[in-house]
Amino acid sequence: MTILPIIKHANEILRVTCEPIAAVTDQVRAFMDNMLDTMYDAPGIGLAAPQVGDMRRIVVLDCIRDAEEDEKQPMYFANPEITWVSEELAEYEEGCLSIPGIYENVTRPAECKVSFLNYDGDLAEMHCAGLLATCIQHEVDHLNGVLFIDHISRLKRGIAMKKYKKQQAETM
Repeated sequence: MTILPIIKHANEILRVTCEPIAAVTDQVRAFMDNMLDTMYDAPGIGLAAPQVGDMRRIVVLDCIRDAEEDEKQPMYFANPEITWVSEELAEYEEGCLSIPGIYENVTRPAECKVSFLNYDGDLAEMHCAGLLATCIQHEVDHLNGVLFIDHISRLKRGIAMKKYKKQQAETM
């Protein structure tokens, strides 16, 4: 188990578009496992590779965990691509491990389909709805250099960033 350092907001690496991987190898699986350990440790429900300084298109999620049982249900995505989104929208309060302590309501498509390479390197497709749809869209945004705060109004973003900077100053 390796806990990786999480890149925080204002680091330009979070604004870079990631490169696809050629294949899911043992090295990639080990990295995915470390990402998952990092996400659980943070704690969070999703993590994209650029958030730990790696510029490959890799995402891990566990947003359908049963809170009662605390049974982990990790999901691994290499080269995820959103292939379809619904016209219906849904609003969820989002946060980000790279912008700790900041939460804002974001409106996204309520459902989507994602194609990806799974943990075994097989091509797969998944239909996502509810929180899972929001999570995968949030993490794929990271792979494209987009943060959840980019989906809110300039006014709300300004207020959120002032709050974040104040929090960061208080922890130093």
